[in-house]
Amino acid sequence: MATISAAMVKELRERSGAGIMDCKEALTECNADMDQAIDYLRKKGLATAKKRAGREASEGVIQSYIHMGGKIGVLVEVNCETDFVAKTDAFQDFAKNIAMHIAAASPLGVVPEDITEDVIAKEKEIYRAQVLESGKPENMVDKIVEGKMSKFFKESCLMNQMYVRDTSLTITDVLNDMIGKTGEKITIKRFSRFQIGG
Repeated sequence: MATISAAMVKELRERSGAGIMDCKEALTECNADMDQAIDYLRKKGLATAKKRAGREASEGVIQSYIHMGGKIGVLVEVNCETDFVAKTDAFQDFAKNIAMHIAAASPLGVVPEDITEDVIAKEKEIYRAQVLESGKPENMVDKIVEGKMSKFFKESCLMNQMYVRDTSLTITDVLNDMIGKTGEKITIKRFSRFQIGG
């Protein structure tokens, strides 16, 4: 059994943002392997997220972020279950970081369902034309277009995007970590992104 030092717990806390007891438990369960312990904490956050999924998230904040000397602005609504959590620094920081991510990554919607049929149809049309132009056989076109659309949703939907502050995580991962830390259901409900001349 590996010895869990205070320095290891401190490092895992800094890397994961999880509480002391959770970090200790993760390191113990993972035989002091730091990377495994981080995965363990992520999975625990995911389990908490699944448990909370049916709960009502009717509190929260509307957070704003203005970037590049007022050229880009974002408003995002992030919901949680209680006013207590909504007022914590951790929750406010989370909402601000999501707003900053939206400013940088320019998603089209929170989830694929938010993207309008017009935009989807236009993308499909462009991809289809590209594939046909490249000389691929007709019977492969739909499959290739489907693959390109899957990539499009990954890049253009907030929840699927790689987090700009840590590209090893998606926004879903970051959200699940936050759910794990607060023990509450948290949702990114909607956002508006404004860009001068955009």
